[in-house]
Amino acid sequence: MLPTHPESLLIARSLHKEYDRHPVVKDLNLAIRPGEVYGLLGPNGSGKSTTIRMLTGILEPTKGTVSVCGHDMKRSPEMAKASLGYVPDEPVLYEKLTALEFLDFVGELYSLPKAVRRAAMREMLHLLDLEDRSGDRIESYSRGMKQKVAISAALLHNPQVLIMDEPITGLDPITVRVLKGMLRKMARSGAAILLSTHILEVAERLCDRIGILVDGFLVAEGTMAELSAKAPEMSVGGTTLEDIFVGLAAGEEHKDIIDSLEADEREASIASPRGGGPANQERNVGA
Repeated sequence: MLPTHPESLLIARSLHKEYDRHPVVKDLNLAIRPGEVYGLLGPNGSGKSTTIRMLTGILEPTKGTVSVCGHDMKRSPEMAKASLGYVPDEPVLYEKLTALEFLDFVGELYSLPKAVRRAAMREMLHLLDLEDRSGDRIESYSRGMKQKVAISAALLHNPQVLIMDEPITGLDPITVRVLKGMLRKMARSGAAILLSTHILEVAERLCDRIGILVDGFLVAEGTMAELSAKAPEMSVGGTTLEDIFVGLAAGEEHKDIIDSLEADEREASIASPRGGGPANQERNVGA
């Protein structure tokens, strides 16, 4: 059973990472509670992937600590990682194996009894529509199918903490809908989920809280209601997640470009009669 106590399952304290004395992530504090889906957003180069690699123990922080289910990532890495599921931005798979062989191997790494891992494998393959191709080598799979295998491997041991970096890349709309349902089910069972994505609509609908990274700093954090309430002081034109994100993360030059393009679009919409653009106008005149 997953824990249901109110203490956070994934905690980062004063997390900091430098490369050649250049800070990439700066004193990041993060806490994700049981039953919560947390969206970590940010523009390219904001430090998201570096943060995720530190949270999963792949990368050692310059300063700060990471705790997973009460286990310090540096002091007890095996215990911390045993409680963790991770989907990287690029699937890391043994492509000479079949999906069945790979998932069986992953289940053994997590010391799952044979009957338990076989049942979990059947469920994952069924949910993600891989049953018919599960006996084929992974090297023959499409990008989306490889992503499905990576997701299956991360969920196989029913982790208490799940971290996903751009998990929707390559997935078709049906699989995205299934995955969202799977994540909400995990959260209802008490898991803590961190999701990084550039698809803001997914984050807005799925995440309970959202954090926005800009230049290595967590510049805003909260529920959509909390972020929307702060929108006026952020000088944002609207209260969608996209509006808030652009207001916080875009530089002044890009804001000017966006404003100019959207003004052109509004003018074109006003000038164009309902039912069509110039081509339709010519046809209407000649009718």
